[in-house]
Amino acid sequence: MVDSRAEQPDHTAVRVALWRALHVRADPPPHVFEDEVGLRLADPGEDWRARPDMDPERTRAFRAGIVARARFVEDLAVAQAGRGVTQYVVLGAGLDTFVQRRPEAAAGMRVFEVDQPEPQAWKRRRLAELGLGVPDGLRLVPVDFEAGGSWWEELIAAGFDAAAPAVVACTGVSMYLTREAIAGTLRQVAGLAPGSTLAMTFMRPAELLEPAMRDLLETTTRLARASGTPFLSFFSPPEMLSFARAAGFAQVRHVSAEDLARRYFSGRTDGLRPAAAEELLVATA
Repeated sequence: MVDSRAEQPDHTAVRVALWRALHVRADPPPHVFEDEVGLRLADPGEDWRARPDMDPERTRAFRAGIVARARFVEDLAVAQAGRGVTQYVVLGAGLDTFVQRRPEAAAGMRVFEVDQPEPQAWKRRRLAELGLGVPDGLRLVPVDFEAGGSWWEELIAAGFDAAAPAVVACTGVSMYLTREAIAGTLRQVAGLAPGSTLAMTFMRPAELLEPAMRDLLETTTRLARASGTPFLSFFSPPEMLSFARAAGFAQVRHVSAEDLARRYFSGRTDGLRPAAAEELLVATA
């Protein structure tokens, strides 16, 4: 493999893709979310399940949270498409595979995947290598956030219609951003056309979690810091809702891990439930 940044995916995006695949491989059906396309993209090698962060038992709660949030966001996007919304923006897209897995649902939408230039160039190359390519309805929007790039300007340049409503998803990103950056993103999305919807995950502070989950989050926080991607922002649910209201959203609601468990994990006998550490803000402009 060529040793250049353009040839490397983001390690957190790879972990998410592998956890999504691990749900299919390690958890009994019914599966909340089925995605092995991300595994093909990541191409982690035959021994990927031997990675320490792929332990089926230790990662259960976080793995469940990953597939629950993915299912919720895609359900939301498809529901909004049924109401006539034709634009879907994925901020921090990573190895998102909505277009590849659900071509019929994506066919009626223009999907914008926003991400850093280097990982996105790698993803474009992998899509070509797998024979998947980049269909007309998919726009890969590279934004150099580290250099102060504006995702909004690049989105418009890629063909986004600011006068039409959109669904905007931002999952697994806010904890890596400063509060100022999150506020800026919220204000930008709140200013979209009426009827636009944002689904954003946020991380609860450790002190609001049960002891076992608190220990797991603290371990994850240390690992994130050691890997050069420290967690910067945590919110209680009321604080997140207030933050979104202050940004200008007309309607805001909190979707808790318990809500996701009732919606997607009810009746399971294996005890699989999403961690309460990361939850969702849903806000409507």
